[in-house]
Amino acid sequence: MPALSIPSVKSQVSPEEWALRCDLAACYRLVALYGWSDLVFTHISAKLPGADHHFLINPYGLMFDEITASSLVKVDMQCNKLMDSSFPVNPAGFVIHSAVHEAREDAQCVLHTHTRAGVAVSAQAGGVLPISQQSTFVLGSLAYHTYEGVAFRPDEKPRLQADLGEAKFLMLRNHGLLTVGKSIADAFLNMYVFESTCQIQVSAQAGGALTEVDPRILAGTAQAMKVQTDGIGAAFVWPAMLRKLERSGQGNYVS
Repeated sequence: MPALSIPSVKSQVSPEEWALRCDLAACYRLVALYGWSDLVFTHISAKLPGADHHFLINPYGLMFDEITASSLVKVDMQCNKLMDSSFPVNPAGFVIHSAVHEAREDAQCVLHTHTRAGVAVSAQAGGVLPISQQSTFVLGSLAYHTYEGVAFRPDEKPRLQADLGEAKFLMLRNHGLLTVGKSIADAFLNMYVFESTCQIQVSAQAGGALTEVDPRILAGTAQAMKVQTDGIGAAFVWPAMLRKLERSGQGNYVS
């Protein structure tokens, strides 16, 4: 099967849901474009507007650069499909993402990766070190969750929720990175900073003695990010990211 042919669901959903589907599909394509995907084995989910317990997640088995707005699967908190789909949902992905959506009303989007740099830092006893400007943004809202094996057991959810708390960045020990955002754009920008932090750390550790950022600087990172994004968070950069997808030939996600 050289290409997938998935019928459009645009006429079956609200304009708000269609817009969310398009942004989420774009996020999957961007994750693939930046090299953060792990074949089909990680997930990005988005909570549906006006539905506290319904969200969109990737069809398990599709590469991230294949995902379209119409292929995304709509599920409830029990992982029941709410629209017909020939694709399954990964149980491990569902456990992690449903746990976060259940505990965090502010988390419209949850993004999880297994990148080489992210897993490498997650395996280090010291975790994220304050050695870069990028790390200062992460350290202001970072939590850790101990590895319990492949996350398909529902009994892990309360521990994951307790460890996450109100943080925007969660390091899953020996596993990878997770970010939450009030929008898909926010979750993506958070992951961009988190991933950059880990790549810089691994590179720096290969070069000799490290210089740490003065702890007093960490206290001002929230204001610094606000200034950098003109006070509107990731919405400042998201249109540029969509244009980047178009230039890369990945603009066919809106289908």
